[in-house]
Amino acid sequence: MGSQSFRSDQQAEELLRNACTLADCANPVPQPVVSRTYDKSITRRGVVWLGQTCNLRCQFCYFIDRVGNANHPEHPFMSLEKAKKICLTLVEQYGNTAVDLQGGEPTLFPSIFELIDYCNRIGLAPTLITNALLLDNSDICLRYRDAGVRDYLISVQGLGDVHDGLVGCPGAHRRQMTAIGNLRRVGSPFRFNVVMSKPAVPQLPDIARLAISTGALVVNFITFNPFADQSGAGHRCSDNVPRYSEVRPFLTEAIDLLEEAGIETNVRYFPFCMVEERHRKNIYNFQQLSYDPHEWDFASWGWTGLEPQRRKEGFLSPPLPLVVNRLAVRNKGRLKQVAESIPLIKPVLYRGHQLLSSLVSLFPTDRDRLYREVARVHAQLHCGYRYGEHCRACHIRLICDGFHGDYATLFGTGEAKPVLNEEKPQSPLHYIIGSQSSLVSSQPADNRLSF
Repeated sequence: MGSQSFRSDQQAEELLRNACTLADCANPVPQPVVSRTYDKSITRRGVVWLGQTCNLRCQFCYFIDRVGNANHPEHPFMSLEKAKKICLTLVEQYGNTAVDLQGGEPTLFPSIFELIDYCNRIGLAPTLITNALLLDNSDICLRYRDAGVRDYLISVQGLGDVHDGLVGCPGAHRRQMTAIGNLRRVGSPFRFNVVMSKPAVPQLPDIARLAISTGALVVNFITFNPFADQSGAGHRCSDNVPRYSEVRPFLTEAIDLLEEAGIETNVRYFPFCMVEERHRKNIYNFQQLSYDPHEWDFASWGWTGLEPQRRKEGFLSPPLPLVVNRLAVRNKGRLKQVAESIPLIKPVLYRGHQLLSSLVSLFPTDRDRLYREVARVHAQLHCGYRYGEHCRACHIRLICDGFHGDYATLFGTGEAKPVLNEEKPQSPLHYIIGSQSSLVSSQPADNRLSF
């Protein structure tokens, strides 16, 4: 179905109207004070996984097996004290100034308000990555605002029955739109995350229109990739994973709508050649992620992503500098496996970390080069990204990850359209620098902190 036919469909128009009505789009609301920056420094945002407990069962959830298994060690929420220790480490060891709090669903975390307050007290501006179901209560939204939530990243996976079907909960879309209306009225800023699953793809332009009407600050379009639990058998197939060429016309229209409205737009894990040239600045694959202030710092992400930092039980593993994380990544987690299988080795690793950190600090490091190397390792070793026959001739191959290995197994790489007859860029910022701006808070406390 083409974009034009979908847009003119009466049912689709009604879905968008109903969503805007629920979100109270007709009424003016307080606007967050923001400005724009073209600065593309390495991100200082971290992430904390509080536990894989959730009130939805999203088909594309990276942790779908853990969410559905109450006996999985990462399923139950950790204690408030453990979450605080992780947050303090993000500040003291990794220099993070913002954090994404997520689950599962962080609004279910019993001590979420105390954790939000703590994050603000230690200089870590908190964002909630949420499905927003529990925010359909206006009093709760006021309480979150007063507790100090910097903003919300809301998972908008479609409109109407498409959203409800994808997240496995009838009425979820209606509750989410009501929640967005509540956030608008109390003046809390929010952004959208949109997974480009096959049922949602025809709705991308209307999701863009919803973002414009509600005042979303940023929209992230995320490719449905087989990270974490999605890499197992039975989750991904041609019925729920769209071809890149199927996504392209709807994504093109959506980005054009958002950019015309001045809304920051990012596309995750999508080959450069599968978007229009004017949209290459919006592509954030592994090599570009570190320069998106809304994304996570590879150094702290590498640490919080280890199992001890994701489980309810047990101690935290020692924080490691990025140069050591790189070695662990290259060895596919063997260091982590050794530490977890032999508990007595943890004090040795901690002492080793202290010594190694001291040694590393004595030598200058090309930070950008190190982050880029880690990005390549993630793409090639963890995700099996590969280049197709057409990619070999592409002039921008050095800054593109190529096609995810799982996608290539499903569909091949024949869709690749090599970019020719232009300079061969060396920097992952080639299309971004000076072309794509990011929104930052203009609040006096930190006028450089991005949403």
